Amino acid sequence: MINRVVVLDTSIIVSAGIQLAGPSHRIVELVLDGELLLFACPTVIEEYFEVLARPRFEKHLFPPVWLPSLLECGTHRQEDPAPWPHPGPDADDLVFLAVAGQEGAVLVTGNVADYPDAIRDGVSVQTPRQYLDAWTEETRQLGPAGSLAGPPPGGPPRS
Repeated sequence: MINRVVVLDTSIIVSAGIQLAGPSHRIVELVLDGELLLFACPTVIEEYFEVLARPRFEKHLFPPVWLPSLLECGTHRQEDPAPWPHPGPDADDLVFLAVAGQEGAVLVTGNVADYPDAIRDGVSVQTPRQYLDAWTEETRQLGPAGSLAGPPPGGPPRS
């Protein structure tokens, strides 16, 4: 089953605010609808607001109107996780890996190159499209009330 616990890299928040029909926005919708559980910490939330306040995003009317609701839906740790044990291309991004690792979450990012395989320590890092493709495949296979579609193995077809 797909992991419904996620950490959203800032690139996802930015993309969701710009491309309302894109995969990043769909992931935000899934969090807002209660289908996914978002985890964050003070440093992650601070980065969201710092990046969204940059002048280049003014034309997009950032921060997005849904951001407070998204953060209310999420689970916020009162403290940052322990520092990530491996250096990465951007030291400021390592907190996202640390939160995902601490919570057993998938890190969804538009910048997979910022999280090379060698530093992940088992944390699943996926693009929005990869995550949504897995989500779509799983929900396609699920029938009513979350049961797998189709007949049970060795049993009669479900009605």
